[in-house]
Amino acid sequence: MGEGKERHYRRQCTGRHQNPRERIESEGEAAEQTGSEKHDDGEELQEQGKPNPAAIVHAPTLVDVDDGLAVRWTRRNGSCLYSEPVISVVANLVRGALIGVAEVIPGVSGGTIALIVGIYRTVIDAIADAVLALRQLLGLAEGRPSGSACARTLRGLPWRLLIPVGIGMVAAVVVGARFIEPLLEEYPVQMRALFFGLVLAGIWVPAHMVRTRGGWSVKYVAFTLIAAIIVFVITGLPPAVVDDPSPVVVALAAAVAICALVLPGVSGSFLLLSLGLYEPTLQAVNERDLVYLGAFAVGAIVGLGSFVTLLTWLLNHRAAVTLAVLTGLMIGSLRALWPWQTDDRDLLAPTQAVGSAVVAILIGMAVVVVLLVVERRLGLSEEQESSHVAPS
Repeated sequence: MGEGKERHYRRQCTGRHQNPRERIESEGEAAEQTGSEKHDDGEELQEQGKPNPAAIVHAPTLVDVDDGLAVRWTRRNGSCLYSEPVISVVANLVRGALIGVAEVIPGVSGGTIALIVGIYRTVIDAIADAVLALRQLLGLAEGRPSGSACARTLRGLPWRLLIPVGIGMVAAVVVGARFIEPLLEEYPVQMRALFFGLVLAGIWVPAHMVRTRGGWSVKYVAFTLIAAIIVFVITGLPPAVVDDPSPVVVALAAAVAICALVLPGVSGSFLLLSLGLYEPTLQAVNERDLVYLGAFAVGAIVGLGSFVTLLTWLLNHRAAVTLAVLTGLMIGSLRALWPWQTDDRDLLAPTQAVGSAVVAILIGMAVVVVLLVVERRLGLSEEQESSHVAPS
């Protein structure tokens, strides 16, 4: 999001505007109150080994500020760490819930919803920083293990966004597994139509981002078409089954499937179905097959770490063309959500429940429009890569 909007919606305890990445309170004042010293890197030195009471944070409380309610985090000595408008917390809970619901729906990627609700780049950066923290802890980043460097990196994560989004995701997955799956079985056409409309309208988000970074060109259109065709073909592959896969195959499949978590378009479960490892993976979880699960975890960690690093670089240095590709991924993924299809993913002409399906598509599109309007009104829309980012 723009810096001005950030300042408008992240406030100090005094009610003044403040960028959310900056300290709400002067570190110098905190040091005077507690007698702590500061390293240049921001770490606090405790005098005589005693814990610093100002570093201990109380549970959040609800307070009244100049333009509404806010959630406030305070240190033990009463000084304010930061406060967050309630509307922002609620919005992030809803964002997380929508992403969680998407993970329950076969063929819908959580990355697609994250892009639509305006937190895609923030989440990608957070995952990249988490991977960096793990590398620092294992000594892969600086040549030797560094717990302090790992801690500094983790402290820099946007926890005020990640925590409510994570809570919303978990709650939605738990609730969705119970209520959405029966709806999918009872009303498959209408449910697919609902998310078809949501993704269809959501295509505007990355397409608009490309337009704001120099506009569409023949090159960008070509990348979009190529990405759309690739995903269209992948989502048309019939489900497969692989009996007794080797650990190497499991690790490679996990590395590929995990990328779907951060890519708009294809869901991870959809890729596992196409690769024939969806049922073996569920069976391994139920039977607690540690060899299978270990190979899957290794592949997922390596795949996610490598891919997020690459994706972050592309968004930083080739933003427009990357967003054009993401647009194509979303276009191609519409095949997986076409309301009328067979169990083998063959597309059919509209034949049943056409009226209700059209209504569901319109509702899905309306949801996206409402989300975009609310985000813009509240200043919560994410403006990815600023002027320092190369346009292509």
